[in-house]
Amino acid sequence: MVQFFGAFLRRGLCQFLYRTERRRTLAKVRVEKLQELIKQEVSDIIFNELKDPRIGFVTVTSVACTEDLREAKIYVSVMGDEKKARDSLHGLSSSLGFVRREIGKRIRLRFTPEISFALDTSLNYSDHIQRLLNELHEDKPMMEKGDEE
Repeated sequence: MVQFFGAFLRRGLCQFLYRTERRRTLAKVRVEKLQELIKQEVSDIIFNELKDPRIGFVTVTSVACTEDLREAKIYVSVMGDEKKARDSLHGLSSSLGFVRREIGKRIRLRFTPEISFALDTSLNYSDHIQRLLNELHEDKPMMEKGDEE
């Protein structure tokens, strides 16, 4: 009798753990889909709706949401120098309320996430690395010619 209940409890525990893990996986998939949707909508809002002259050529690179979907951090990259990036980020920050309201209209959620904008410097960093690699590649033939002489 005890063995029966022990097996039953183990099976129930395994099913519970499986369902819990499945819910977590589905929740992660939902968050990822929602992040992509927010990215598309914010890109459209910036490109078509915002008329602030401080906002230059801005690209939404990624969105990071919390698991409960209450907060979303939107990473943007800006073409231009540091001053242009700062001005664009300031312009975007001043339009947070408008962007959040538009997201709420376009995406039906129980709660519209609190949004914040952050500058994504990964593109600048990768461009810097690419320039360094190109310089090394250009210097390599000169080194080989020097070795032959």
